[in-house]
Amino acid sequence: MKGVLSAAALSAALASCTMLGQPAKYTLTRQPAGKALNSSGSVTVTRNADTVATSATVMGLAPNTSYVAHYHLQGSASANPCDSNGAPIMSSKMVGRSDAAGMLSLNGNVPSADVANATYYNIHTAKSDQGEPADPGVTCTPVQMR
Repeated sequence: MKGVLSAAALSAALASCTMLGQPAKYTLTRQPAGKALNSSGSVTVTRNADTVATSATVMGLAPNTSYVAHYHLQGSASANPCDSNGAPIMSSKMVGRSDAAGMLSLNGNVPSADVANATYYNIHTAKSDQGEPADPGVTCTPVQMR
């Protein structure tokens, strides 16, 4: 019986390890700062023991405009992560520029430990190509990093 319990525990542990490498896909939703933008898109998050790889694709943004994205911690303004006004995790910052059709692609890698407590991924209009946010966010998605 002891061998059966050990095998079951080993099986559960191995299953949780394989989940780390499986990508999670999230859908971005428009935020109030997006105003008249009709943004939509997705974020794919792939985790392993050391790194979180993030790939975001968004359409319906302002053309030829700089954007900055990063993960955030849960804030206290709301139970809804995207409305909680949580602190940004600056090491996860990704900066990009939309094309003439308002399409934006962002890709980045960050140490897993840096974003372990993140509860949402937010994209802001940027003041410049350096990525200083110009608004509270135009599109967002809650994420689960644990």
